Amino acid sequence: MSRRTIQVDERLYDYLLEVSLREPPVLAKLREETAKHAFAGMQISPEQGQFMRLFVEVLGVRRALEVGVFTGYSSTSVALAMPPDGKLVACDVSDEFTQIARRYWKEAGVADKIELRLGPGVETLNALIASGASGTFDFAFVDADKENYVRYYEQCLKLVRVGGVIAFDNVLWDGRVADPSDLAESTMSIRALNDCIARDDRVFPSMLSIGDGLTLARRVK
Repeated sequence: MSRRTIQVDERLYDYLLEVSLREPPVLAKLREETAKHAFAGMQISPEQGQFMRLFVEVLGVRRALEVGVFTGYSSTSVALAMPPDGKLVACDVSDEFTQIARRYWKEAGVADKIELRLGPGVETLNALIASGASGTFDFAFVDADKENYVRYYEQCLKLVRVGGVIAFDNVLWDGRVADPSDLAESTMSIRALNDCIARDDRVFPSMLSIGDGLTLARRVK
């Protein structure tokens, strides 16, 4: 029994993957390709992808939203866990990065489930709200520009139904959120999101130490 989350060193992390990771070959291939990318650090960890697949299945997600696609590991993970008629709206600003994602969506057999919308995330979400999509999503995953995290949170609260869940990546920010001397804009933006969710009675949150920190916020009102 432990009163706090234990530290995971390389040996324990390797053991964790050895005994628990069930990564589909298409995701392993995507992860290996992305590891050679100049921005490889933007990809979520494999155990986080597996957790999200499990979570999406348990929640029974049929309609999902993603803000920040990169090379497609998270969107492919989510789409694989959704039923055949499930739909994922994937938002990103980069045609270059998402070309890789589109290749793997096709290879994974989930391309028909995913609608890619290219453009600034705030504008894309505003367009969804304006189109009448409020309250129609079961799940939203945000892993995009940190400076807009609070704006994405408010927009996703409108788009996700009561009972649905919003997930934010990088909420621990490699520990920088707990360093008061770190005044970088991205760090301060993540702190602002964390503080906002902690005080918001519209959601019931849980912050997990998986990957770089993952917050799940279930909309309750």
